[in-house]
Amino acid sequence: MTTILKGALLIPCDGTAQTVDGELWLEGDRILGIQPVGTPPPPGARIVDCTGRWVLPGFVQTHVHVVQSLFRGLADDLQLLDWLRQRIWPLERAHDEESVYWSARLGFTEMLLGGTTSMLDMATVHHTDAVFQAAEEVGVRAAIGKAMMDRDNDAGLGEPTEVGLQSCADLITRWHGKGRLRVAVSPRFVPSCSERLMREAATLARRHGCLLHTHSSENVHEVDLVHELTGRRNVDFLADVGFSGADTVLAHCIHLDESEVDSLARTDTTVAHCPSSNLKLASGIAPIPRLLEAGVRCTLGADGAPCNNRLDMLTEMRLAALIQKPVHGAEAMPATTVLDMATRQGATALGLDAGVLAPGRLADLVVVDPRALPAWGGGHPAGALVYALGAGAVEQVWIGGQPVVESGRIAAWPLHETIAGAEAALARVRRRAGL
Repeated sequence: MTTILKGALLIPCDGTAQTVDGELWLEGDRILGIQPVGTPPPPGARIVDCTGRWVLPGFVQTHVHVVQSLFRGLADDLQLLDWLRQRIWPLERAHDEESVYWSARLGFTEMLLGGTTSMLDMATVHHTDAVFQAAEEVGVRAAIGKAMMDRDNDAGLGEPTEVGLQSCADLITRWHGKGRLRVAVSPRFVPSCSERLMREAATLARRHGCLLHTHSSENVHEVDLVHELTGRRNVDFLADVGFSGADTVLAHCIHLDESEVDSLARTDTTVAHCPSSNLKLASGIAPIPRLLEAGVRCTLGADGAPCNNRLDMLTEMRLAALIQKPVHGAEAMPATTVLDMATRQGATALGLDAGVLAPGRLADLVVVDPRALPAWGGGHPAGALVYALGAGAVEQVWIGGQPVVESGRIAAWPLHETIAGAEAALARVRRRAGL
């Protein structure tokens, strides 16, 4: 059946700044095309009135941790390594399968209500099936990986190398390519992983056509620790063990030298920029204008609720644009560039045929009401989306041609049920962690 979204201003996000007054036609899970206003619909077409709204591709977040959604507010005002060692790893260690499910459900709910249709998620060491279960129920498009860790840490969060690799392989068997879900092979970061784990993880990912996902160069102390462990700069070491290329997403990449920038560009490796997290953890400001100038693909993610504390792509877009301007000038990071990072570039990084309103692309869409008072005015819609609107402006979210959010409500499950489940799970995890 053909579905027609009519009455809206269409924002294709196709690498140009164009907008289109037209009707968006969908067929199955794909975009059929954009037709002129008033084109006669085919018999039996479903008509969706979007008068006065904007329709654009769904947002793609390339670095999130929904397993941490329960921990919002429990790790404030700490720098990265203390944040991990004192709060996040002990809390993750206290997770059980049910609490992971409710944490994931909470995170997916927040992201969907804010217009995120696709994401690259890193879970924790255990219970990753529960994240996949929640993702399957709600209908998101997601690449999800367990956070592989085989070096000892004070929280006791880890496992032997062989166990981590085998459990990741088992996840691939169960979930990779199932519906809208894929597995991303995701060693946490170099300080928590042996060189053997990193090398064999890269081999495993490429054997099965999975994405590679890890953290890199987020914090100066982390960079120093990586050099102490490996004798190399972070990006250089990761490239040596196979973590580079069009199938690889490195989160953060704040503290880089010029050779690392050149390596990222040369290998077509994606950087996931997480501005809110980087500011809150005092990690620094990623050199996104320099990376873009060098030809590096840069995308956006909210990271986790304890280091943000929102999972809102509109917030990330606003910060990504604003934090560069005092140093690089008002012309740096124009709104159209940032919107491109949140849509087309994110989809390309995750290997998705999405992120653009064009024939044949996946019908992953966001319908936004632009009439909020802070966004009132003229100019290109990208400016309002990046600088003014918040998650509350999102009215509908479509994934694969089907509505998953309508009138600000998740179709898959009641919000009150999600909150109640998350509250009970958090109480249990805090008791177990002693926090």
